Amino acid sequence: MKYINADIIFPEELLKEIQKYTHGSMVYIPTPEVLRKKWGENSGSRKQLSHRNEAIRQQYTDGATIDELSVQFCLSIDSIKKIIYSKK
Repeated sequence: MKYINADIIFPEELLKEIQKYTHGSMVYIPTPEVLRKKWGENSGSRKQLSHRNEAIRQQYTDGATIDELSVQFCLSIDSIKKIIYSKK
């Protein structure tokens, strides 16, 4: 995150209004919701976990036990159950 001096980017009226609430401190201004991406979309982690979870569900459907899946995917039994029983 890059810091920019407020008096450079904000009009004077807006800056004075902001200073009524805070002055001399750093303020974080979030990006609009439209531009935000969900967790893992940039790195591909979300897609990777989705594929892994689908593989777990498929193997369970094909007859693998929860204990076997727990060992194979290095996840707790409770985590495997959450994946299998989720509505996805």
